[in-house]
Amino acid sequence: MPSSIKALVFDLDGTLYVSSSLGTEISYAAGRYIADLKSLAPDEAGRLIGDTRRRLAEKNGFEATLSLVCRELGGDLRELHRRFAAEIRPEAHLIRDERVVALMRMLEKKFALFIYTNNNVPLSAAIIRILGLDGLFGQVFTIEESWRPKPDRDALQDIYRCIGRTPDECLFVGDRYDVDLRFPAELGSAVCLVNSTVELFQLRILMSEENV
Repeated sequence: MPSSIKALVFDLDGTLYVSSSLGTEISYAAGRYIADLKSLAPDEAGRLIGDTRRRLAEKNGFEATLSLVCRELGGDLRELHRRFAAEIRPEAHLIRDERVVALMRMLEKKFALFIYTNNNVPLSAAIIRILGLDGLFGQVFTIEESWRPKPDRDALQDIYRCIGRTPDECLFVGDRYDVDLRFPAELGSAVCLVNSTVELFQLRILMSEENV
C-alpha cells in the first residue's frame, strides 16, 4: 500500500456489510416504483429492469446500477429514494459484526474515514447505526449530494475537493470495480476490491510498521 495514503473512502452496501435479503428488498421496492411508473405488473417491471440493466451494461461497458436503470426508464431518483426510505427497514436484515467495528476503530486512529454510496441519507444513517459504525466517518457522501449516482467523475472530483485530499492520498474500498473503483483508480487513487466483509481485514496491512 502506498505510504502517501491519508484517507480511506468506503462504499457502504456490499462492502461494509453483505446482506442478500436487504438487496432483495431494495430490488423489490425499485420494481414496485417502476411498475407504478409504467403501469406494469410487478413481474413485468422486474423483467424491464433486468433487460434495461443488461442493455446499459453492453452500451457503457460497465455494470449498470439500479439508479442508472431507474433514470434510463424515466424515473425520478428522488422519488425512488423516497420510497426506499419509506419502505425498507434495514434492521430486519443486518447483524452487527464486532470484527468490522474493531477494524474501523483501528483504522480511524490513523486515517480519515469516509463513505461514498449510492444510497440515500436516511437508509445510510440507519445502516451505519445498526452496524455500530456511527461516529467513525468524517462524512457520508450519499446520492443526495448531487443526485449523480456512481460511477460519476464530476461527483468523485467533488469528493476529493470536499475532503481536502489529492487522489494519491486516498484509498477507495468497494465491492464493484466498475462502480466503486474504476474512476478513482484512473484518477490516481489506490483501490481495494472486496467480495465479502472478511476481505476487509486485509486492510490491517495499513497499520503495519512500514506504513506508519
